[in-house]
Amino acid sequence: MDTFDAGAGGILRQPKAVWATAGASVVAFMGIGLVDPILPSIAKGLDATASQVSLLFTSYFLITAIAMLVTGFVSSRIGGKKTLLLGLALVVVFAGLAGTSGSVGELVGFRAGWGLGNALFVSTALAVIVGAAAGGSAAAILLYESALGLGMACGPLLGALLGDASWRYPFFGTAFLMAVGFLCVTVFLKEQPKPARKTSLLDPLKALGHGGLASAAISSFFYNYTFFTVLAFTPFVLDMTPYKSGAVFFAWGVLLAVFSVFAAPRLQERFGSLKVLGGSLVLLALDVLVLGYGNHTAAVVCTILSGAFIGANNTVYTELALGVSDAPRPVASAGYNFVRWFAAAAAPFFAPKIEEWTDVHMPFVVAAVTAMLGALVVVVRRKALTHEAEELEPRHAVEDSVTVFAN
Repeated sequence: MDTFDAGAGGILRQPKAVWATAGASVVAFMGIGLVDPILPSIAKGLDATASQVSLLFTSYFLITAIAMLVTGFVSSRIGGKKTLLLGLALVVVFAGLAGTSGSVGELVGFRAGWGLGNALFVSTALAVIVGAAAGGSAAAILLYESALGLGMACGPLLGALLGDASWRYPFFGTAFLMAVGFLCVTVFLKEQPKPARKTSLLDPLKALGHGGLASAAISSFFYNYTFFTVLAFTPFVLDMTPYKSGAVFFAWGVLLAVFSVFAAPRLQERFGSLKVLGGSLVLLALDVLVLGYGNHTAAVVCTILSGAFIGANNTVYTELALGVSDAPRPVASAGYNFVRWFAAAAAPFFAPKIEEWTDVHMPFVVAAVTAMLGALVVVVRRKALTHEAEELEPRHAVEDSVTVFAN
């Protein structure tokens, strides 16, 4: 069955274990955009600069990148359920502590612990859902992708609704919801079989010795710098209330989900993966230039529109990365994400610094350049990517696109 044609009945007729894990996944994905609408409020509440507050993303994704070398090592030894529970427990603890922060330094540190927990949970959740699902993997994968999109879209809304009263409340709210997820997974999910082969810490790094995987990772590194410039720096440029900023990033998340799950595979079927990726990167570069130099209305529109290009890119990049390598998918995914998440850590740090050194426009110029560099790598290394790009089925992108958001 094609993933996108899975019937509603197949999606809904799932064991409680699947629903418990999927529900916790929604909350986990909320963590990406949760702080977006309240970044200015956090800066004001803790008397911090934009560059200091942006370290909330840097610490989160820096730990996530490093954790990519650890998650497979852990889950292959203690099993899927225990890995999920460990990740959930860490998120509950560190999200709750984040709400008690008295300084931006404390908040950044707690956010790093949160990133470790989320990495352990998200990198394991898809395999657990597919393993526990009834009626085949197609409906389960679509359910998981729906959870991903819902979480990405609703994170900014939750941050806005709770953050309008206090910037601390979104952190407490996340801790509470993840605690509920912990209880549900504990009660409803049975222990999953451990993998036949244990993963070593060096396996993901060894996988990067493959030229095609390395090319996809490097190109995605440049792209992700652009992606997270939009996500982490744009709220300061928009300078809107939490409610309005939350609405903007909700619309952004909806477009991201639609293009990631539905539009990208269809575009690939018609034009091919590399043409879709190259074209989307060029359009994203133009979009962020207009975002940086246009008026306020143009900035809002371009922020929302960037979700479409980001959603398409996420799906195609993951398909290329997971298909081009001869390493097992979990290992190739870990190596790929180890590289690309460093850009997610770098962009939130450098974008406000570049503004301090120059002006508010220059961070978006740099973001446009990195998007074009990502496209250039795809063009130059197209021979290393073309064979797999042409032969992979679009459903592979959906099955593995969770790794794009292993955060």
